[in-house]
Amino acid sequence: MFIAFVGGGNMASAIIGGLLKSGKPPADILVLEPNADQRSVLQRDLGVITLEAPGSVLQRADVVVWAVKPQVFKEAAAATSAHIGKALQFSVMAGIRSDALVAALGTERIVRAMPNTPALIGQGIAGLYARPAVTAAERRDTERLLAPTGRTLWVDREDDLDAVTALSGSGPAYVFYVVEAMVQAAEEMGLTAEQGKQLALATFSGASALALASNDPPSVLRERVTSKGGTTYAALTSLESSHVKSAFVKAIKAAQRRATELGNEFG
Repeated sequence: MFIAFVGGGNMASAIIGGLLKSGKPPADILVLEPNADQRSVLQRDLGVITLEAPGSVLQRADVVVWAVKPQVFKEAAAATSAHIGKALQFSVMAGIRSDALVAALGTERIVRAMPNTPALIGQGIAGLYARPAVTAAERRDTERLLAPTGRTLWVDREDDLDAVTALSGSGPAYVFYVVEAMVQAAEEMGLTAEQGKQLALATFSGASALALASNDPPSVLRERVTSKGGTTYAALTSLESSHVKSAFVKAIKAAQRRATELGNEFG
């Protein structure tokens, strides 16, 4: 596949970097990026073809990856759509619904993705939604395109991408938030910030790996390390009395509502 990216920022760079590591030749990747400094970075670090403005070379694209900021999408689509009519259109933009993509790009062959920032190190997960016109082969092409950045998860309803956004798209920030709290507690208990960070991050990564390797639900894993009257029990009892779980659920639903609002705003 010849792949064209419209926008060459962090997420595009993460996907491109993964493709290159998996063996894709740089000559098979083009990035349309108006910012001269970013084009220089892409050329120097990744060796891909870059364009300042849309041109006929875009007609070679089998897949076009939309990775611009949502507020500039319509302008970018107006300048680019005439050159990319034969390609599968793949969006990693938040807030731009597929109906708006169809209207701007003139094709029903559209896949939307909601990735997250661990894609930058190949540990991400992306929710995917495909319009009915997308073939099974094109779905597989999309999975292969994202495989170097981490896992993928298909949803049947486009509205479910708002929930994906709230859970995994925004999710890394929730993890960092809890790590911040653990580091603060470490310092208040007499450890250094660096010691707290190492302990917190190793605990998160280890617990996540254990949960991934286990067939048991998280609740069972939690119960196994919670002896009544012990230290973990004391901590969890405090969390429950502060309604932390319900606060997290409320927060994630707030993120979902905001994702829906952005979809309404941008189309």
